[in-house]
This record gives sequence, structure tokens and C-alpha cells, in this order.
Amino acid sequence: MNQSLHASTALLADGWHDDVRIDMAPNGRIARVTPGATPPAAGGNSLRVGPLLPAPANLHSHAFQRAMAGLSERRGPDPRDSFWTWRQLMFRFLDRLSPDDVQAIAAFAQMEMLEAGFAAVAEFHYLHHTRDGSAHDDPAEMAARICAAAAQTGIGLTLLPVLYQVGGRDGRALDPGQVRFGNDVDGFARLVAAARPALAALPSDAVMGIAPHSLRAVTDAGLRAAAEMAGDGPVHIHLAEQQAEVEQVQADTGTRPAEYLFTQASVDARWCLIHCTQITPDERDTIAQSGAVAGLCPITEASLGDGIFGAVAYAQAGGRLGLGTDSNIRISLAEEMRALEYSQRLRDGGRAMLADADRSTGRRIMEMAATGGAQAAGRGAGVIAKGEWADLLALDDGATDLIGRHGDTIADTFMACGDARMVVDVWSAGRHVVRGGAHVERTAITQNYRATLRRLEDVL
Repeated sequence: MNQSLHASTALLADGWHDDVRIDMAPNGRIARVTPGATPPAAGGNSLRVGPLLPAPANLHSHAFQRAMAGLSERRGPDPRDSFWTWRQLMFRFLDRLSPDDVQAIAAFAQMEMLEAGFAAVAEFHYLHHTRDGSAHDDPAEMAARICAAAAQTGIGLTLLPVLYQVGGRDGRALDPGQVRFGNDVDGFARLVAAARPALAALPSDAVMGIAPHSLRAVTDAGLRAAAEMAGDGPVHIHLAEQQAEVEQVQADTGTRPAEYLFTQASVDARWCLIHCTQITPDERDTIAQSGAVAGLCPITEASLGDGIFGAVAYAQAGGRLGLGTDSNIRISLAEEMRALEYSQRLRDGGRAMLADADRSTGRRIMEMAATGGAQAAGRGAGVIAKGEWADLLALDDGATDLIGRHGDTIADTFMACGDARMVVDVWSAGRHVVRGGAHVERTAITQNYRATLRRLEDVL
């Protein structure tokens, strides 16, 4: 069935236009975009909405970590708490998760992503095995649960099974907290093959990619095998997130992680390099020139003390970037945008750091997040245009903070003071999954998630 909507104003590929009619085909793609259209009569078949934006893909998520929100804010025995002490808590937490738990948590996280304004998610999925590290009867049991969550929520899914081989760059064995992740290349290939039917059961916008976890968790041969396994699909990897990671790779290879990756792989537009908070200016420019996407997760990067990505210089060099929610401690598109911009201001002592001569801060970040996220997810979206997936985000034209706002100031207001309460409707490949500010399955998803938290109460 065809759908149509009429936006009071919309951000199209060439800028803002008023009275925009969007016609969506039954396959979920945009069939026609008509600026300056006559508003529909009251009671007609075309839905009237306020300001309309392209809805980005969330390019980096570990869904199960949503249930950890608030659990890691006490200092442990180490006088200087860090990413590495947080990681030990994460290992202990996930040791208790069953497939049912993972599905319930993933559905809740995906629901919040949609309500925040994301239309799709690239799920960096590394929780594969049972608690003792043995395979499930179906090696893709856990991946299938991520797919089942996406079937319930309607989010556009790019599934990224993760190859995790070793406990460190020196080739050490996996420690007890990592055994649920581990695979050799042959076992991983079987897992990926087993996951494909679950993904194929989703709508046609679902995508399969591959994620070699990081240079500290895969061998050089594993990295090459994973990239080959991806074919034309996306390849994601954590890169240069923490200084200790940089030192570990340097000690083994004599070079820094970003430099080393480019000697081992043909990094191109299929690749998404997550975090990159510990890179040099030369490495930054190499990434920008490669066509890869820098996957930034500002809220998580701040939470874990990762550092600040040099987004201003990277964007000036023509680099592509997108936004992810990573640990999912706070799922908010507006706040990821705000954290990205404000981190640049705090570091450099300026304002409107990511604005350019033609676009305001909020508009430019939104456009970069939409196009970069779509590229990283292997998803034909990112702009409101004929032939693209109908990934759309409608803001509340009755929101107090949007009174009198026009053009770029709409995106700026969403970035500066917005949150999910400003998001009223979201479509993912034409699926109208958020209506009136709430997900269409919010009650059932929330009840299941709350029951899961109660079962995990002794862990929490």
C-alpha cells in the first residue's frame, strides 16, 4: 500500500523546502518528492507532519549493554578507574545473559533508538556463545535473537557478527570474560552462514556485514579473512580507542593501529572505523582520503574516557562520519549531536565548530550523520530523495522550543535543546514505527524488558 505525507518543511538534498509531499512505495522506498505541493484537505489520505529530516542510521551499538546503564559509576579497587576496569564489569554482567535476555534488551534498545530519531542500527554483535564458551546448538542463536528484536521493533538492521580470536595483540588466550565472544575463522564462517536465514526473514532493507573486533582481538590472517567474508557488505572495526590499545599494537607491530590497519587491509568506502580517538593528524587525513566512515559515539567516548575525535579538521579534509550509541547508556540522537559539537568547543575554545559557510552546526551534523550512517550501514538512505529508503524523522511542530524556527535553526534547536520528546514520527524504510512520539509496540516491549531486569536483579 502506498503511503504519503505532507511536511510543513523538509530538509532535502539541496536544502530546506516548504510544503513537501513525500510518496512512499509499498517496498519502503521513496517514490516521489514534491516541494511546494498543495497541502492536503483535512481528512485526506496524506498525513500532515511538521519539520521533516532524514533519519540517520545508528552506526555502532552493543545492544545488551543497555541493561548496564548506571551500573559502572562507582570506583573499583583501581585508584584510577578506566575503560579497562569498566570492561571487567561488562564481562561479569554479560556472563549472566541468556538468549531470551538478549532479545528483550535488544528490542528495548532498538525501540529507544527509533523514538530518539534513528531509523536503523548497525549492531556490532559479539556475544555468540553459552556462558562457558561452548557453541549453542544453533551457532547463530544469539544473532537470531537480534534479528527477532528487529522484527518486533521494525528498525532497519545491519547485522555485524564479530570475529574475536585472541585476548590481546600478543596472541594470548581469551580470558574467562571473553570466551562467549571467541571463534576461529572456520567457526566464525559457520556462525555467519547460520545467521543469514534469520536476517533474510526480515524486510529487504536488512543488511549483513562483518566486524573484525579490533587489532588487539584478531590476528592479521583473521582480519583479512573477515574482510573477504564481507564481500560487498560493510566492514566495521574498533580502532585506536584507548592509548593502552595503541601501545599494545605498537609493541607488537612497531606501528600505530591506524597506520598498521592500512598496511593489512584495503580500507575503502565499505569500512567504518569506530572511535579513532587516539590518532595522529596524518592518520586522520589518511582515513579521510580513504572514503571510510569514522564512527563516532560521543556519549560513550566521554563515559569511558576515550578522548575527543578531531572532527573539525577531519571534516575539513573531506572525511565522512556518522554517529552511534555504542554502550547505549543514553540513547539520544540529539545528545550525540550535542556531545560531538560541544566536545570540539571545549577542546578548541570556540563555537559553531562544525558549521561551515553554507550550513549551521545542527544542520551539518545532521546531514553528516545521515549520509555517513547510511554508508556505514550499507543502506541506501541518508537523504530524502526518490529511490532511497524512506528513513524519515518528523519533529513536533508544536514543540515550544521550535516556535518561530525556520530552516537551519530547526536542526540547531533540535541539537541544542532537543531530545526524544521533540521526535513525533519515525519511518524506517517506510515502516511507520513511531507515532505521536511513542513506538507502536512500546507497552509490550517495555513489559518484557522490565521482566528481564527483574530476573537479572541479583546481577544488577
